[in-house]
Formats: sequence, structure tokens, C-alpha cells
Amino acid sequence: MLQRQLSQIKARLSLRTPQAEALDILADVLDTIEFSKGSDLVAALSAIEATYPSVTDFEREFPSLCFALATGVGKTRLMGAFIAYLYLTGRSKHFFILAPNTTIYEKLVADFSQQGSPKYVFRGIAEFAQFPPLVETGDNWERGYAVRGDLYGNTAIVFIFNVDKINKEAGRIRKLHEYIGESYFDYLSGLPDLVLLMDEAHRYRAKAGMTAIAELKPVLGLELTATPRSVGVRSVPFKNVVYDYPLGQAMEDGYVKDPAVATREGFRANSVTPEQLERMKLEDGIHCHEFTKAELAIYAQQTGRKLVHPFMLVVAQDTKHASEIRSFVESDEFFQGRYRGRVIEVHSGTRGEETEEATAKLVALEHDAKTDIVIHVNKLKEGWDVTNLYTIVPLRASASDILTEQTLGRGLRLPYGQRTGVEAVDRLTVIAHDRFDDVIKAARDPNSLISIRKTIIIGGGGDVSDVGAHVVSAPSNVETMLTGGSAGSFGESEQKPYVFETKEEREVARVAWDVIEREFERKIKTGIDKLDTPEIQAEITRIVKQVMAPEQGTFEAFEQNTDVAATVAKVTKQLVTYTISIPEIVVLPTSEVNFGFNDFDLSNLETIAKQPIVDQIMVQKLRDESRAFLARTVDSAKEERPENYIVRHLMDLPQVDYDTQSELLFKLAGQMVKRLQSYLSSPEDVENVLIVHGKDLARFIFGQMQDHYWESPTDYRASVSRGFVMLKPQAYNIPSEAFVRNFRTSVSPLKDLPKYVFEGFAKCCYPYQKFHSDQEREFAVIIEAASETGVQRWMKPGVGQFRIEYAAGQSYEPDFVVETDKEKFIVEIKAKNEMSDPVVTTKATAARKWVHHANNHAKETGGKRWTYVLVPHDAVTPSATLASLAATYAQAEELIS
Repeated sequence: MLQRQLSQIKARLSLRTPQAEALDILADVLDTIEFSKGSDLVAALSAIEATYPSVTDFEREFPSLCFALATGVGKTRLMGAFIAYLYLTGRSKHFFILAPNTTIYEKLVADFSQQGSPKYVFRGIAEFAQFPPLVETGDNWERGYAVRGDLYGNTAIVFIFNVDKINKEAGRIRKLHEYIGESYFDYLSGLPDLVLLMDEAHRYRAKAGMTAIAELKPVLGLELTATPRSVGVRSVPFKNVVYDYPLGQAMEDGYVKDPAVATREGFRANSVTPEQLERMKLEDGIHCHEFTKAELAIYAQQTGRKLVHPFMLVVAQDTKHASEIRSFVESDEFFQGRYRGRVIEVHSGTRGEETEEATAKLVALEHDAKTDIVIHVNKLKEGWDVTNLYTIVPLRASASDILTEQTLGRGLRLPYGQRTGVEAVDRLTVIAHDRFDDVIKAARDPNSLISIRKTIIIGGGGDVSDVGAHVVSAPSNVETMLTGGSAGSFGESEQKPYVFETKEEREVARVAWDVIEREFERKIKTGIDKLDTPEIQAEITRIVKQVMAPEQGTFEAFEQNTDVAATVAKVTKQLVTYTISIPEIVVLPTSEVNFGFNDFDLSNLETIAKQPIVDQIMVQKLRDESRAFLARTVDSAKEERPENYIVRHLMDLPQVDYDTQSELLFKLAGQMVKRLQSYLSSPEDVENVLIVHGKDLARFIFGQMQDHYWESPTDYRASVSRGFVMLKPQAYNIPSEAFVRNFRTSVSPLKDLPKYVFEGFAKCCYPYQKFHSDQEREFAVIIEAASETGVQRWMKPGVGQFRIEYAAGQSYEPDFVVETDKEKFIVEIKAKNEMSDPVVTTKATAARKWVHHANNHAKETGGKRWTYVLVPHDAVTPSATLASLAATYAQAEELIS
């Protein structure tokens, strides 16, 4: 049973290999030691050291193990896996996460709380979909959420605190709490199953930190860090490292950005002077930098993740050259002096105060927005590893120099710990106009450290505009009206009149908005209309007063001038009027085993003819996971039987349940092994192919398994986790003010349409929208027409606004959501030749299933009926109406089968 839960957590959380290995070690340790307070430390250490000799001392007054994972591998996701395993195996329900600073603390709170975020750590854990862990933080602990959670049942509870906050509020935390009946600290230390997780664990080795942690009396400590050494002059390695995965290994396994090389289309280096070439490369580097900056800002707004401020690295030939570059990029000649004061220069020629200033700025690069350009000579200082380097401009460098680890290595690490799927966020761009062909050729060399897979064209109709990049922010109209927020600075859209005239009322509205989003999206299952009822308004008012009244005397004076209840009533009224109520529907299996594969034999095995790869070729493939795995496997223990090399990839697939399908998996893997043995000359060659191509062979097998897949039609149920979802702010990247126009005006040439944002809407929930095709724009014209009297409101859903899962971990966000006086429509507009595309049909099937459950919910709650409409692009004509399109292209809702 425990092994099954372990496998399911790995699959559902899509754990990377090092994360999965770390979770396996924790599971093994938990089976080895006694999990209880007051356990025998000496016996526990002896038992662990017998299997993991690197652990020679817990270094604390309780069992504590360090998992050393390189930055970028995913320590936060691993913490989520640890918690899920400990909770689902019944060992613990209380988890205390310690963050070293405010930045990491806020990131952790978001990652453990925001279920709609792509980085939500428990995403995929069915048990947490309906009843997510209760998260209590250093900002809300006084409300007693955790104690209530203990009273309500077996809810998992995650405490997240910042070390600094604990130190500053130590007096209050240790003071008697009326609701709890004891001090908060005593409550924590008295929990019989408290597990302590320490992020950036090297920060907690000082004597004061060790003492405070020990007083929490946890059952177990789990330490995570990229640097398993104590800080300070006398740094010493940890004695409790049970798992070590260094940065070099992470780079080999592909957990980094995708490097890309950029140039201008048709550029000829001999057509310009060396001085002109350098200026052109610097200017184009800025174009890439500003484009990336805008894309990162949009990504942060859409996902709720931290905002990453990128910078550009210029590699100079010598100190004189570096000084010349700095003088130029800070002059009026370079973008009218826009980057003056936003440049730092780092090389061995700096002395005294300038060195100290530069060092301070380097350390702060990930956390401030004041530096756009870093100029350095040759190698950067050892240990300067940042995640927000996105553009590199190597000047007077050879192709081989450009591809060195000293040049590219600093920018390969990912700011969010994993690839996001957004190309600009996952890409490191090298500006190499004069060396473009040479760099591509060098990257293909078997001995190259870096593999360049993508090329970028700057200017004209290329990938990156040479005009500029600007972010247009677009909070919903109702949010702007209620809280006084403003939309982007471009365009003709008029500011909607504020509902509230005074600053105090808008502050109440802002708090009410946050309260509704945090507590009532899940509490209200019927829909947003429920907000406009006296009992719900009274509850919102009570919580708003509680949030706004840290000091009773101050709030009493505030309340004399502001009618909180009346303000809340207006807020809920506006939300009901101007929001499309979209339920969040979670589809869950009703039993543990509800899918599988019928028995069959592999076909077309004669097409398999993969050959063994020599060591030299393995080095060429450092960025591919399978090839890196070859090097790792050759150096470590081999599998006992050849079939295991394939089965381990098959069992990682979320669609495969190992416990129920293991017999079939080994049968099919055995057939594949026999095929390899039929044409390869030795067992060593067979093993080499299995190691190198194991994942590809598993894909071949799984492709045929899918034809024999079965799923119990009655084994699923849909439940509404949120009755509605608040409108999230949207943001768009445009080259300049000229790219904002009225939506009734077409764009020429049409290929430039994705660069524009449009405004001038009367019925849209947002002041700005972006269209991916002219037919989408035409559809907006249709539903905005005065003749469409039934249309009340519409929008193009932003990221995370409309969650329809069409594949494991992949959400479908339709083109339009339209609400009329009688019903609601999901409208998707596709090119006619893409209507039968497998991805389109899969998304359509998912949407029809969602509509079926949404309509069941609507029947129960008295809501409007939903309809999914899939429209070919050539049907969107000026004479079309919403009614005519729906009548022709509406798709019948579909049951889960």
C-alpha cells in the first residue's frame, strides 16, 4: 500500500528523477526509524547510517536529514511531495515550513495556497483537490485557522513562517492566546506529529536558530538546500546529508533554460564596420532584453508568481573595452540615455568602493529592478549564480568562447525552478550576428558543452520587434470600479467611474475583494449570485472588520466615517452584475482502480533498430534527459533485469498504474528486449540501447498500449470546488503605443495582429483584449453589436481563469466566454483545416464533458445553461450572429466515458 502511494505521488506530481529519488529515500528512512516524539536518537542515527553512510550526525536534538538539491531542480515541489507522502500514509498532518527571508516566505505561501497556479505544489493529488491543506502563515496565525482545522477533522495543516517574523514576534507567539487556550508556540511544540521542513537549511545553523528550532520539538526535520555547508568563514559540510544532487548534474539532466542564438535576417558582417557591428549587437540585445522583460511581467501577472526582472550581460574583451561600452550605453546616443544609472561594470580592474558597490549590486540582481546591463571581462566571479540572466551579448568573442560555461552557464538556470512552457520565460538568448553560423556549427560539435536548438530573428516580422516592448495591464472593469485600480497607460479607453468616491471606501472594497477571493470562492458552491444575499454579506462584513481592525481604537474611528456593511453590499452587487460566474469543476475518480490496459502483444517490432552509442556521443547530448541518464547509470548500480530499464519509464506515466498493470508492463518490456537481442551482438550492447533509448522504447510501447486502454465509465464523479472564480487581471506585451487600437479596426498585414491589443468595448469584462486571429476580432465585433441585445457580458479568459483539464496537468482556456440573458457560451474559433486536429478534438471533448457537469450544477442551483460552440474561421462573417453560430456549431454535452 505504501509503495502504491509512493508511485502515485511521483506520477501525480510529475516528479523529476532527483525529486523522486529523494522521496524514495524519505520513504525508506521512515520504514527504518521510529516516527514519534522522544524516540531514541542514537538508535535512529545508527539505523540510517547503515544504509546512508553520509549521515554521521543529525546535528540537532531531533532526527533531521538534509536533502541537497541544486537550485533549479525543484525543492519546493519536493517539499510538497514530502508532505503529501507523510499525510497520505497517516504519519503526520502537521507540517511547519521555515523560510529564511521574506521573498522565499511569500513564494512558499503562494505555492502552497494558490490552487489555480501552475506551481501549486499539490496539483494532481486527488485527496487535496476537494480538501486542500489548511495553510497558516506568519501573517494570519492569530486567527486560529489551524486550531479550527484540528477541530474540523483530519485536514492537513501547513504552517509557513519566516525566521525574521518569528524573531520579531517571539513575544506575541509565546503569549497566551485566548482562542487556543495556551500560547501559539506551546500549541506548536505540543503537536505529537509536527514535521519541520527547512528551506535553505544552511541559514539555520547559527546557535540562536538551532535553539529556536529545537524548542519546536518536531518529530522529524527535513532540510533542503543547494549548499549543504554552514555559512561563515569556518564553513563546514553538513553531517546529515542523506541525498546530494549538485548543479553540474542538474545541467546535464536538462533542468535549465533553452539557449538560443539571435541575429538579424539576412545580416552580413562584412557590410558594417566593427564599431557599427558592436553598436548593432548592443541595440539588438536591448530589444531582446526589453521583449523578455515584458513577457516576464505578463507571465507574473497571469500566474501570480513572483515578478522576475531580467538583465543583459555584455562580455567585453578587456577592461578598457568594458569602460568604453559602459560610457556608450549610459550616453544619450544609446536609446536617449534610458539606461544611465542602470549599468554595472565588473572586472579585475575595479578597485575600492566601486568593487564593493558592484558586488552589492550583483548579489541584489535577482531582487531589485535597478540594473538592466552588466558588463564584465572574461570570467565572472565564482559563485555568482543568478536565475534572471536572459540575454548575453558577447563582443569580439569566438564561437568557442561564446559556448563556454563561463559565458552561458550563468544564465542557464531557471527562475521558477522548472520550465514554464512559455518560450520567452524559458529561453536564454545569445546575440551573435557576426558569429551566428559559427556558433550553430560549434554547438553541433560532439565536444560542445552547450546545445543550441533555436534561432531568433530580430526586427521586421521576426521573433523580436526592434521598435520596443511595453506591458499593457488590464484589471477587470469591475475591479477598477471598486478598488480604484487603473488599466494600462495607452489607448483611448475611458476610465469607468468609481463606485466609491472616498479612499476609505475603496480600501474596504479592496479588502472585501481579497476576502471574497480567498474564502468565498470555495465556500459558495452555487454561483456568484449568492454573494448578493444578506447572510453572506453579513459574513463578509464581519471578516472585513476583523482584517481591518488590528488596533481596535484606530478602527473604531475609521468605522464612524465609513459604513462597512453598506460598502460590502455595493461590492457584492457590482461583482454579481459585472462578473461571468464560471464554476471550477474538479473531476475525480470514485475508486482507486478505475482504468487499465487489456492484454495484447506488441506489433511492428521489426521497425526497432536502435544502435548502442559510444561514450563520446553521450557527451554531446548533455541537455537531453535520456542521454544524461546514460552517464548517470553507467557510473551507478545497474538494473537486475533488462526489462527494468523500460518499465521504470512506463511506470512514471500518470496513465499507468504499476500495481495493477505490472504483469503487462513486464510482458511488453520483455518482448522489446527480445527484439533488441535478436539483432544486437552482446548483452552489453542491449543494455547500452536500453539505457540510452529507454524512454523512446517506452514511448513506442505506450503508443500501442493506448489502443488497448479501458476506463470505467461509472468510476468518475464531478464536484464543484468553486462556485465562481474572481476575474483575474490580464496583461499584454506590445511594441509601442501605436499597437493599441479600436477593436472595430482591422490590422494590415494580418500577420502582425498578435502584436496588437484592442479596446473600445462596451460589453467586455476587461478594457483591453488581444486576439490571435482576425476572425476572433470579428467575433468580438459581432457580440458587441447593438443588434445583439441578449449579450450581457463577455471575455477572453486569461491564464488560470477557466480550468478545463484536457490532458494530465494541461488546462484548456477557450477563446471566448459569452453570457446572454438566458444562457452562457464557451466559443472556440479554429481554422477550418484544424477542426479535426487531434489536440482540437481532445480539447473539444474535454469542454463538452465540462459543460455536462456545469449544466448539472446549473440545474441544481438555478443557474444559466452552458453551451460549447466550435466555430470554423470562415463562418465568422459580418452577417453572422451569436445565435446563428450557436445554432449551427453548438456541440452536444458529453458524459465522461
